[in-house]
Amino acid sequence: MHNNKLQIALFGNIYQESGLTAVSKVLDVAGRLGADVLIQQSYYEFLSSHITIPVPPCRIITDDFRSDVVVCIGGDGTFLDVASRVGARQIPILGINTGRLGFLANFSTGDIESALTAVACGRYTVEHRNVIMIESDDIELQGIPSALNEIAILKHDISAMITIHTSVDGEYLTTYQADGLIVGTPTGSTAYSLSVGGPIVVPGLSALTLTPVAPHSLNMRPIMLHPLSEVELKVKSRSGSFLVSLDGRSTSYHDNISLRIHRAPYTIDVINHPNHTFFSTLREKMKWGIDERN
Repeated sequence: MHNNKLQIALFGNIYQESGLTAVSKVLDVAGRLGADVLIQQSYYEFLSSHITIPVPPCRIITDDFRSDVVVCIGGDGTFLDVASRVGARQIPILGINTGRLGFLANFSTGDIESALTAVACGRYTVEHRNVIMIESDDIELQGIPSALNEIAILKHDISAMITIHTSVDGEYLTTYQADGLIVGTPTGSTAYSLSVGGPIVVPGLSALTLTPVAPHSLNMRPIMLHPLSEVELKVKSRSGSFLVSLDGRSTSYHDNISLRIHRAPYTIDVINHPNHTFFSTLREKMKWGIDERN
């Protein structure tokens, strides 16, 4: 720990007032642990105007912040945003879900004291989640060029389908004519990819998945690739442009640029809940084994 004092970086969803109880609990426990709290600027302003207890003086999180743990209050969407901010820092992320149980944010408000106490004592385990990144030699890509869930190549809402020429490690694979193509991680296999028929991949398995979105040819199927493969894409569309979405952060680009997608040289470290496994969360979220007729 820095100066033997626990450093907590606190992020949260500014649109979710249901997280205020969780924040109060985090600040209370952090105070009793003697921890230093760093806080996201927009979240600090939100809390200062909404929270019913005094928000203690906190350092504002900067672009080059360091901490022992990142506490993320919200849902899996908030977790993805925070993961993009953490990037290659290898800081473990504790996700506190203020809605329904999530795959990434899988601690509840009632877990906060035991979880932060365990972190302060070093008694916790993490899962190393693979990240993918996108590059191009043709243009400068906007925003943070990495994703924990997926990188999706998509048509604009009003456009006709797009054509995606796809190669893997230099070998031509196929040309997708579809609404889009999702290049996903095991973490992302229970997100957007799942909704369009992609496979569920357990987090401990390293792989990339390619899942077409509404393909024109019905014989197009998802495929799993070696985790170190590089996927090369060239996109054409009638509208002359298409979208690149990284965990939901979308940017429009012009046709005929080449894109490369591959595994990032770092992982996102997710703190494990001692009583929640991937399979137990899967059963609960997917309602496997539940007879809906009852």
